[in-house]
Amino acid sequence: MTSADRRSALRNAAGLAAATTAAAFGSGCSAEPSAPTEPRHAQNPQASRGPRSSPPAPGPRRFPAQPAQIGHGPRDRPRVALTFHGGGDPATARALLAEAERHDARVTVLAVGTWLDEHPALARRVLDGGHELGNHTLRHLDINAMPEAEALAEITGCAGRLKRLTGSIGSWFRPSRAARASPLVERLAHRAGYPHLLSYDVDSLDFTGSGGPAVARTVLGSVRGGSVVSLHFGYADTVAALPAVLDELDRRGLRAVTTTELLS
Repeated sequence: MTSADRRSALRNAAGLAAATTAAAFGSGCSAEPSAPTEPRHAQNPQASRGPRSSPPAPGPRRFPAQPAQIGHGPRDRPRVALTFHGGGDPATARALLAEAERHDARVTVLAVGTWLDEHPALARRVLDGGHELGNHTLRHLDINAMPEAEALAEITGCAGRLKRLTGSIGSWFRPSRAARASPLVERLAHRAGYPHLLSYDVDSLDFTGSGGPAVARTVLGSVRGGSVVSLHFGYADTVAALPAVLDELDRRGLRAVTTTELLS
């Protein structure tokens, strides 16, 4: 199958999902899909427990040479990290993961806690594909605007779901509705067990509805060695753009790796 055929098939697969997916996330992350006030796992304790036959997922690591909030990795290595805000229709998420794997690319998924409540099997799907999983707060609200207790609950609420599903609180924490965390949120993330917070230096703007080709141009116009790219599950434009992005990264000799590998 040619790259053009793959792009067409992926657009068709994601079209219905995108039509029913509420606005998801963005660097200003646009409005989050509505989530149940009472998480599904609270009604059914088994719902948020994934299969535990697999070994625990990797937890956070400390990188002494890196700042508390990481925007990019070393510029002298031919590697980039594609990071996805985890939310939206699971069909779109699976399509994006499958396309990455066809290119032997590995990505970082920052999952929203209520999304994990709705789709707990996706946590293991991410890890089984060789990708890494992190924390993007419980409800994807404006965490920098919250009082301390509420902001901490957003961080630890998602961390607890990740722990139940994977045995780990996740490799990374990324604040919701902001590229960077406030000093308070940074301190709370450290308290919750995350030595670093994950930002980015390339914003794909895939949540704006500009179309797949525009998303690809935005990414490819800015990406370079060491870049951390912000992308999203839940949008047909991201599905349409990813094959072209991965093809061009391959042509430039830039390998898409997990954020942990980018920094290691």
